[in-house]
Amino acid sequence: MAYEVSGARATRRRPGLRGALLVAGVVLVVCCVGAAGLGLWNFQVLRGTRGPVRAAADDFLRDVSAGQPSAAAAYDRLCAATRDRWTREEFVRRATGQDAVIRYTVGEVTVATRGGRPEGAVTARLVRRGGAVESWTLRVVRDGDQWRVCGDKPI
Repeated sequence: MAYEVSGARATRRRPGLRGALLVAGVVLVVCCVGAAGLGLWNFQVLRGTRGPVRAAADDFLRDVSAGQPSAAAAYDRLCAATRDRWTREEFVRRATGQDAVIRYTVGEVTVATRGGRPEGAVTARLVRRGGAVESWTLRVVRDGDQWRVCGDKPI
């Protein structure tokens, strides 16, 4: 029996540049798909909150502009942090005082994510009892399962 000996030896290929590039490509695709999905989800969440944010501001301003009994109801539409800064009596006194809001128009509504939580800003045109007209921006935040007006000076 004759054996042929060849000059070439069988070599085992080591993972090299091609394997590393393949792994890097897969990781890049997964990251891009994940980022795109997260961005789309965030966009849908923010788009779906415009209506409730507008409604919260409109309900608050409707109560404020209706006078004494409704101003107390508007106090309940404030976020917990603002209710901690204002007593119900202080809020009602301000809301029904000399500079009380008698008419309003809700304008632009914007929603953004701040600290991972959606938050809205609603611009309103307020007409005060004395005739002054001003533009006011109401900050609207998610408080539990409701949207509430929040800020140092809500009116």
